[in-house]
Amino acid sequence: MLRKGYDAIPLDLDASVASRLQEVQAQIAFIALHGPGGEDGTIQGMLEIMRMPYTGSGVQACALAMDKAVTKALLEYYDIPVPRGLVRTKRQRKQMLPRGFGMPVVVKPTNQGSTVGISIVRKPRNLPGAIDEALKYGPQVLIEEYIEGRELTVSIVNDRALPVVEIVAPNGFYDYAAKYTPGASSYRAPAPLPRRQTKLLQTLALDAHRRLRCGGATRVDFRLDRKGRAFVLELNTVPGMTETSLLPMAAKAAHMSYDALVEAILQSAIDRASAFGKGHA
Repeated sequence: MLRKGYDAIPLDLDASVASRLQEVQAQIAFIALHGPGGEDGTIQGMLEIMRMPYTGSGVQACALAMDKAVTKALLEYYDIPVPRGLVRTKRQRKQMLPRGFGMPVVVKPTNQGSTVGISIVRKPRNLPGAIDEALKYGPQVLIEEYIEGRELTVSIVNDRALPVVEIVAPNGFYDYAAKYTPGASSYRAPAPLPRRQTKLLQTLALDAHRRLRCGGATRVDFRLDRKGRAFVLELNTVPGMTETSLLPMAAKAAHMSYDALVEAILQSAIDRASAFGKGHA
C-alpha cells in the first residue's frame, strides 16, 4: 500500500487496537488477520461500533463463514455440494458413526482457520483421539467424509471469480505446515482443468460467496473427487496475503499485480462506505 502512495500504518491486534486506531486517526482499516478475533466478525463488529470502514466481509458473513458447521448447513440448503458430515460435541465423542459413514474421515474444529486442529482419520480406533484434538479448539467438531482427489481453490475479488488454483500438498493433505512453509507444497495457477470444469468451480464459488453475503475478497476451497465432482469445503472471508498465499497467486494468474490486488480490496471498502454510509457492513 505504501508503494501505491497510501499512508499505511501496521497495527497488531491487541487490547489497545481501538485506541491506536483513534490515535493514528485511521480512516479505513485493511484487515489482514486469521482465526478467532480476526475473521469471525469480532474485529469487524468493533469497527462497526467505531463507525470505521473496513475491508472484506461484514460481521454476519464473517461469523457464518467461521463456523464450518453453519456454513455447511447453509450451503446444503442452497444445493451447493459439500461433503457428507456431522457435528459432535464432547459429550458425543464416543458415539459411533452412522451406518454407511466409512473411513477415511476428516475431523476439524468448527471455528478455526489455517487447518488448526484438523486430522485425517483412516482407522476407527484413531477417531476418538482426533476428536479430542479438535475439541481443544472449541466445543464442537465437524466430521466429514474425506474426498479422495484434487485440492482446488477459487478466489473472489469484488464479485469476480479469479482463475482456479490447484494445490499439490505433501501426502495430499494441505495442513498448517504445507500452507506456511515455502516450498512444502506446489501450485498450479491456473489449474489444468477443462474449461467446463473451471467454469463450474467459479460458478459454485461465486454462488457460495453471494449466499453468505461476503464482500471484498473471499476464497472458496474445494475437493474434486476422482469422478470430477466438486465439493465445497469452506469459505475464507480474510484470505491470506503472504508470499505463499493462494489469493495473490490467483490474482497473478489473472494478470493482476500484488499492488493492484491490495488496492482493489481497499477500493471495495471505500465504495461500500460511500454507498451505505461510513462504517456500514
